[in-house]
Amino acid sequence: MQACQPSGVPEEMPTIGNAMHDAGYATHIIGKWHAGFYKDELTPTHRGFDSFLGYFTGAPTFYTYIHCVKNSTEPLTSWSEYYKLLDLTENFYNATEEDKEGFLCAYDLHSNGTAAWQYNGQYSTHLFTQKAIDIIKSHSEKEDAKPFFLYLNYQAPHGPLAVPEEYIKPYASITNEKRRLYAGMTTCMDEGVLNVTKALEKYGLWNNTILIFSTDNGGDTNSGASNWPLRGRKSSWWEGGIKGIGFVTSPLIKNRGTINNGLMHVSDWFPTLVGLAGGETAGLNLDGFDIWQSISNGDPSPRSELLHNIDPLETRGSRLNISNFDNRIAAAIRVGNWKLVTGAQKYGSWFAPPEDSDLQTVPNPDPRSKNIWLFDLSNDPYETTDLFESNQDKAVELLNKLAEYNATAVPPHYPPVDLRCNPENFGGAWRPWEP
Repeated sequence: MQACQPSGVPEEMPTIGNAMHDAGYATHIIGKWHAGFYKDELTPTHRGFDSFLGYFTGAPTFYTYIHCVKNSTEPLTSWSEYYKLLDLTENFYNATEEDKEGFLCAYDLHSNGTAAWQYNGQYSTHLFTQKAIDIIKSHSEKEDAKPFFLYLNYQAPHGPLAVPEEYIKPYASITNEKRRLYAGMTTCMDEGVLNVTKALEKYGLWNNTILIFSTDNGGDTNSGASNWPLRGRKSSWWEGGIKGIGFVTSPLIKNRGTINNGLMHVSDWFPTLVGLAGGETAGLNLDGFDIWQSISNGDPSPRSELLHNIDPLETRGSRLNISNFDNRIAAAIRVGNWKLVTGAQKYGSWFAPPEDSDLQTVPNPDPRSKNIWLFDLSNDPYETTDLFESNQDKAVELLNKLAEYNATAVPPHYPPVDLRCNPENFGGAWRPWEP
């Protein structure tokens, strides 16, 4: 979602903030929103959160909170354009007027409904950590306080890369600059999680807290990350782009120290957390499952399949006419250990970590016209061997599953850019622009 697109999570769909608030929780969000802000009704404090400190867009700078977009109704068409924007964003104050021509650049850090200019110059990981600690301390001092839900969505280690010098020094042996910055940013974030945990202990809240740490996608290999030996990277549907890791820790977990390899999708967090809060999900027609018993007790996951995506706006190659689903459409699905990938897929290489000179990136072996793959992830977690030709019956089964999902899917909503978004109209900050 681009900053100037009039789009967002539909108002009729409750957020996790709405659901937890309805369950009697105080709700707070810190960090990245990126779920729509073209009108006030889509911003966090109108979507179930009592407080918000963070940014509306996707990737502002870490100290000055500048985010740049094209000053055009034409969308970004390539990752090279995206990285050009990141470079301009990162170096905005040193850029010439010629460099800035054709772009809109503005401040994007907000406290509830107003631009938070007072934090300009503070490193976001430190700022967001301190805000979380302040919320925890304030909550502990209230008599008869509600339980609280805190969504701390750190900016790190997203680009544009930046971190205080002291966090880079331990990684002086890493010769790749982006990788060195990425390592420092991750260490700073790790320190932040530790300090938040210590605050929960200090203020007497830890014993009744569940702490969840999770990534949101695979790493961006052009910005210092590595998913090796998994195939692909962020913005791909190979395992390197979609396989996330995380942990849950709490004194409330019954069987602690276990590793659960069952299937889980990001949509499962909603019913799981709302269920723990005693909230209501009936009538919401959710795709997610309540997986708390899998987390807490080690029970088998209630999930047997994952729909990764269906993108009908992008197609490639020829149709095989072997099922009701058009394999030219970009899609990916997993059923058990079988994974089917169709349509236009990018970043199909195995990207070697830049600090390891003994490993080399393995190029994508497939021709650009190829548009269907089948993998057995139990024996081939790195997606090296396409089994489509030898297991077409299984491929057809998964194609038909995609057809079933597609039949009930909401049509894609990707509106054109609206240049009424121009931050010059709002004092130089990204703000809602539609009345």
